[in-house]
Amino acid sequence: MSKLIIDGGRRLNGTVRISAAKNSILPIIAASLLSSDICILEDISLLEDVYCMGDVLKSLGADVTIDDNKIVIDPRNILYFEPPYDLVRKIRASFLVMGPLLAKMGKVKISLPGGCNIGTRPIDLHLKGLSALGANINIGHGYVEAEASKLHGAKIYLDFPSVGATENIIMASTLSEGETIIENSAEEPEIVDLANYLNSMGANIVGAGTDTIKIMGVESLKGSSHCLIPDRIEAGTFMIACAVAGGDVRIENVIIEHVKPVIAKLTEAGVEVIEEQNSVRIISKERPKAIDIKTLPYPGFPTDLQAPMMALLSISDGTGIITETVFENRFMHVCELNRMGANIKIDGRSAVIEGVSKLTGAMVRATDLRAGAALVIAGLIADGRTEISDVYHIDRGYVGIESKLRSVGALIERVNS
Repeated sequence: MSKLIIDGGRRLNGTVRISAAKNSILPIIAASLLSSDICILEDISLLEDVYCMGDVLKSLGADVTIDDNKIVIDPRNILYFEPPYDLVRKIRASFLVMGPLLAKMGKVKISLPGGCNIGTRPIDLHLKGLSALGANINIGHGYVEAEASKLHGAKIYLDFPSVGATENIIMASTLSEGETIIENSAEEPEIVDLANYLNSMGANIVGAGTDTIKIMGVESLKGSSHCLIPDRIEAGTFMIACAVAGGDVRIENVIIEHVKPVIAKLTEAGVEVIEEQNSVRIISKERPKAIDIKTLPYPGFPTDLQAPMMALLSISDGTGIITETVFENRFMHVCELNRMGANIKIDGRSAVIEGVSKLTGAMVRATDLRAGAALVIAGLIADGRTEISDVYHIDRGYVGIESKLRSVGALIERVNS
């Protein structure tokens, strides 16, 4: 098992380039199952989750090649409708093959999903939507089974704007009969990227990025080539890292509109943020001011950046409050930050963070993907050495985080223990 070793106290200076969006590439890989020809995804992030999702498609009979930041998917020989349990339990996004398989094969059997342990994240909205499209669904013995001779369009209202449910319903609807309307749909940029990809394959989807999406079903989808959007969560992570460590860093390959909530909160904390055409520059000279944050679905402040912002508030001047409204079990990093000298108390779905003048290096453990990123950020400012274990969580969402940080002056290395 590898660890990340960080010697804190170094200011960051230079340029970092952001990779393709993890939360975009996984549903797009799943959507490739719908094609009747070869699909090519370019400039991808070679993350552990990407390889795992590729293995899920291979288990169904697809030919998947991942090489040179490119994925080539040939779904023409799909034979199976049940991905293996051992693959599905590793990655929650594997549940996104349910919609495509149901639309293309008329049948799917899949185990209940895995992924980071950050809350229940129920799949009921997925199943509600697929049932409305005409699927017969049964749940038992840890599996979900669905069948449909032919899906038909429907009007579906989501009780919560779930990203995964929106994606699964969109994909299933592309080959259905008639029009499907999803109301109170998720508005995340990754939804727009998925819709753009499907439309390039011949789908008829309008309204992605708004709270109402309309899909007119088509007979078939053709192959396509697609470049993914940059990862707004990785961009936000590096923006926060620079704000905490101090320095002057330009973060390239950023869609400014996607990181507006982060820009607003860093500006409120007293950090200088300069918006450029396809990049953002962070200049941090002083200890950030304490602020309050409430996580919300897009375009609100992203839950995936709640943990990194908690690292910032840990060393802020004053007392800040973070209210987590999206997931109910996303404060597992608090104990680890407190081990480093932070002063954080949890009250239900809120965390009260009293800023301290300094953190100290310690041996800590990444409990999930974004918690791991928060510990890396805390390590950058801490006195002494920080050792982070269970970094496989971090590798699920960040490509070479240590090499990117080293390129702007951080003292960080990966060691095998």
